[in-house]
Amino acid sequence: MTQTVRGVVSKKRGEPVQLVDVVVPDPGPGEVIVEISGCGVCHTDLTYRDGGISAAYPFLLGHEAAGVVESVGTGVTAVEPGDFVVLNWRAVCGQCRACRRGRPQYCFDTHNAAQAMTLTDGTELTPALGIGAFIDKTLVHQGQCTKVDPAADPAAVALLGCGVMAGLGASINTGAVNRDDTVAVIGCGGVGDAAIAGARLVGARKIIAVDTDDAKLDWATDFGATHTVNARRGNVVEAIRDLTDGFGADVVIDAVGRPETWTQAFYARDLGGTVVLVGVPTPDVRIDMPLVDFFSRGGALKSSWYGDCLPERDFPTMVMLYLQGRLPLDRFVSERIGLEDIENAFAKMHSGRVLRSVVVLK
Repeated sequence: MTQTVRGVVSKKRGEPVQLVDVVVPDPGPGEVIVEISGCGVCHTDLTYRDGGISAAYPFLLGHEAAGVVESVGTGVTAVEPGDFVVLNWRAVCGQCRACRRGRPQYCFDTHNAAQAMTLTDGTELTPALGIGAFIDKTLVHQGQCTKVDPAADPAAVALLGCGVMAGLGASINTGAVNRDDTVAVIGCGGVGDAAIAGARLVGARKIIAVDTDDAKLDWATDFGATHTVNARRGNVVEAIRDLTDGFGADVVIDAVGRPETWTQAFYARDLGGTVVLVGVPTPDVRIDMPLVDFFSRGGALKSSWYGDCLPERDFPTMVMLYLQGRLPLDRFVSERIGLEDIENAFAKMHSGRVLRSVVVLK
């Protein structure tokens, strides 16, 4: 049997999304149907809509989600009906060279559902990041489901599915921020603020937030920034050095992904310090820098993919910290909306008026 439910689909590049009927098949081997409770509106969904990821239209958008397992296919052992789960797009295979070497956070062959969800005319949909969660119910691989404490607010913990985990992990996993470290975060949107929250969580003694928008710097302060720098009003590198006794920060996180912000991050770190790139660059950008500067400054230059997280390890811990009041996931939820409001949420994203709009379905 199949089910027909409501879902938000992008049918053509750059055109407004549509709320349509979507056919969801019964789960096959290793597959799970999840009834979606909440799903964040992430910039990646907008990039899908605008053709910046692939041309495999139509897309079923949404990927930053939490919900309740409705049914499972044969061979599913990770979850069972009734489990509250956060969805993830890193369902590690356990067999690729990264997994075999004990580095599953770099898995090269992550799992997705084998069956396709379709429009009512049979047209197959491409689910965003293999999930497709702007929908009443979605079909995913069991490895994309991470069981967490059901006491958590779905709208808040859904954000661990992408942006918030990317920022938290950039600090905690990739940057390995430790107590007494000095940290600077360039770009104070959702990912940057999550990086700030992560740095605060592990005890960084000084956290410097950098942005061009005073409202975003105020948000950053709420998440734990101890100092702020408006990049429009002076030299970012000098400002960070002034705030770190002239040395530079131990860890600098670029949550923007532009040549100018990465260069600022590079020169604003201490000797032997770490730069973490978590903002996603566009394919056209380049950096031209003296090679001797890379040699003479030492340290580490890292990219953070999904915050180098392992969902089964990190999601339950982050939800526990949230329920203990130590991780303010609720503050990332700027508004709660319906499926019909997603196009308007994209416009608000462009304006910088929200950290996250979250679709709430139940």
